[in-house]
Amino acid sequence: MVKLNKIYTKTGDDGTTGLASGRRRRKDDLRVEAYGTIDEANSAIGLARLYTTDLADLDAMLMSIQNDLFDLGADLATPDTGEPPAYEPLRIVETQVERIERDIDRLNADLNPLTSFILPGGSPAAAHLHLARTIARRGERLMVTLARMEGEIVGGAAMKYINRLSDFLFVAARHANDRGRADVLWVPGKNR
Repeated sequence: MVKLNKIYTKTGDDGTTGLASGRRRRKDDLRVEAYGTIDEANSAIGLARLYTTDLADLDAMLMSIQNDLFDLGADLATPDTGEPPAYEPLRIVETQVERIERDIDRLNADLNPLTSFILPGGSPAAAHLHLARTIARRGERLMVTLARMEGEIVGGAAMKYINRLSDFLFVAARHANDRGRADVLWVPGKNR
């Protein structure tokens, strides 16, 4: 269990931060950027949830995802060095990927078919979910770049989860827009 008694430690005053292993990395390190962006996506979902209280099923799904995103942050903050760690690190697992896939399918089943690309907007919940989706995509791009770096490992389940997350948030935004009936559609060349 995490125990946070003192909020400021002054250890980051030199521009570094501690990973879960205790090793220090620069605050602009790509791994730190990746889990920081996951935290940003989580915050955007929290903001969206201010508008999903009347959508109980969706709100419960979003709450589960917020918890998963802390797991994903812990996963990224604990680099796999290939050596057995002194403790069992928290990792994203396939069952979390499977759950988010089931939730995507469940929400998608009741949506109107798409006839065009969707502009981010509509209801406040949908607009915030689209914002969270784009932040999640940025987090995914950072994770992909991190995984390509020599000596850096990103777990396969973590990569699948972040990829599914943006799909979920897209479908969730449509669900929040009266099951797609209030989606704002792109009209190509409308303002020429």
